[in-house]
Amino acid sequence: MSCWDTVQKYAFQSIGFGERVLPKTDITLCDQFTLIGSGMIVNLYFGILAVIAGYFFANALAMAKYAGNRWTRKPAEWFIFLFRGSPLFIQFFFAYFLFINLKGVFPVLGPLSAAWLGALIVLFLNTAAYSAEIFYGALQSIPKGDIEAADAYGLTGWSRFRKVMWPTMMRLAWPAYTNEAIFLFHATTLVYFSGFPIWRQQGDALYYAKYIADKTFNPFVPYPILAFYFVLLTLIVIFLFGLINTRLNRHMPQSLRSKVKYKPNLMR
Repeated sequence: MSCWDTVQKYAFQSIGFGERVLPKTDITLCDQFTLIGSGMIVNLYFGILAVIAGYFFANALAMAKYAGNRWTRKPAEWFIFLFRGSPLFIQFFFAYFLFINLKGVFPVLGPLSAAWLGALIVLFLNTAAYSAEIFYGALQSIPKGDIEAADAYGLTGWSRFRKVMWPTMMRLAWPAYTNEAIFLFHATTLVYFSGFPIWRQQGDALYYAKYIADKTFNPFVPYPILAFYFVLLTLIVIFLFGLINTRLNRHMPQSLRSKVKYKPNLMR
């Protein structure tokens, strides 16, 4: 069987198309690249949706934490503390336990126990908490002169936030937020090792890498392939977020423009 035939059989195996039965013997290099690449589709699904949804919720949380109203500020503070103060793996574990019990009481909530929805919710809430803290820090770092200038022009309330504070917050927070987005894509590999079940041998990239390592008794090929895919994904994220960062800083002098730099999180 040629490599092209392998691609046709397994390229979309992770989302239910093509050959359902995974190869058990004579797993070639093409098989490994194709299967792990297929699993990356699942990682992209979790990462992209969680980043997009988490971005908007993070903005709301940052605004709530920055607000002077105690009844708005305190829930946001506790939410951020809860999700930043506990490991993501434990959040997956408890969420699955909660969703399974909810499914027993309310059968209509059954999809929550599936990874495509339940794990996505956990990733969304986790990245929203971390991103909200980044945005909140940026809000606190807005130069007072910008706010005073807005006041001088008669801008107050929502108009001041939308036209002055929010663009400055994004500009200051974007490099750190880029790192959070990169980490979130890496964190998607935890989904199928935290309780959410595999369905019909359809998993993410790490699941296929582990499967191949177990079948071939050689982890030194599939795991470097997995690393290659994630390095490539990281470069794409840095490039795309860098374009946005350039747009956010287009009015700044060249010497004062912030640059996107990848700083890996040693601990989460």
